[in-house]
Amino acid sequence: MTDPQKLRAIKTVHTVVWGAFVAMIAYVMYSGITGKVSACSWLAAGAVVGEGVVLLIFGGSCPLTKMARRYSNSPMDNFDIYLPNWLAKYNKQIFTSLFCIGLLLMLINKKS
Repeated sequence: MTDPQKLRAIKTVHTVVWGAFVAMIAYVMYSGITGKVSACSWLAAGAVVGEGVVLLIFGGSCPLTKMARRYSNSPMDNFDIYLPNWLAKYNKQIFTSLFCIGLLLMLINKKS
């Protein structure tokens, strides 16, 4: 496999994993807004917190970003993922905020 092929493979996997976490964050938001908090809501929240721990361990970067860096010297924020550059740049700020709001709403609005 050539370096460009390796980079494309990493970008594809990174984008799929990113999409899964965005879906979990959306589910946390949905659960919080509707008050329909279930075991799945808490599992999604736990997975997102786990992702945060991984990011902390890797110095604020996804391990896939570190892998992709071996195959690219691009200065763009989206060199490692199939997202618009602005979204790749502000990804953590946007989705951490949404997750925190959703989690807070889950705690406030959960129906007994």
